[in-house]
Amino acid sequence: MTLRAAPDADHQLVIGALRGDPDAFAALVERYDRAVYHLAYRTMRDEEEAKDVTQEAFFKAYRSLKTFKPGAKFSTWIFAIAYHACCDRLNRRKRYSDEELPDRADPARGPADTVIASDEARRLRQAITKLPEKYRTVVTLYHLQGKQYDEIATVLGIPVGTVKTHLFRAKEQLRRMLTADQVEK
Repeated sequence: MTLRAAPDADHQLVIGALRGDPDAFAALVERYDRAVYHLAYRTMRDEEEAKDVTQEAFFKAYRSLKTFKPGAKFSTWIFAIAYHACCDRLNRRKRYSDEELPDRADPARGPADTVIASDEARRLRQAITKLPEKYRTVVTLYHLQGKQYDEIATVLGIPVGTVKTHLFRAKEQLRRMLTADQVEK
């Protein structure tokens, strides 16, 4: 799922929202809601938490709209807000828990399930959920959201080289998991 929103159109919607047009911000939410939810779901691994993070991200974006820099991509900006909201929630979870979070099974069908029905895609999605959060997020942004290395680096606040390293290591782990899964069958 790659977003193909025109940056100029996004910029015009941001200007409209700043001028008080509620339909302008609603259009931005409609345009990016699904992609932000998908990122949040892949990061949080919980449907309800992903919905909460998505709502929180758009609320924070609306409150901070005047800080949006002209010429920047709205998609990168909203993904950064959503990712940081996920990190905040994960940190709160860890702070209130004495033990590491258990791995959870995928509790519900995600948006990709309706599009990709093949067994191989299902196995790949399951393997992605087993990746550490930092790798899972990079894989989601790069392969599922179609973001470039520099955009991912901006969203996550890490160097481009680290993005490439995380992506490489994630692919290696996925390859090992899927190969081991194939051998067990």
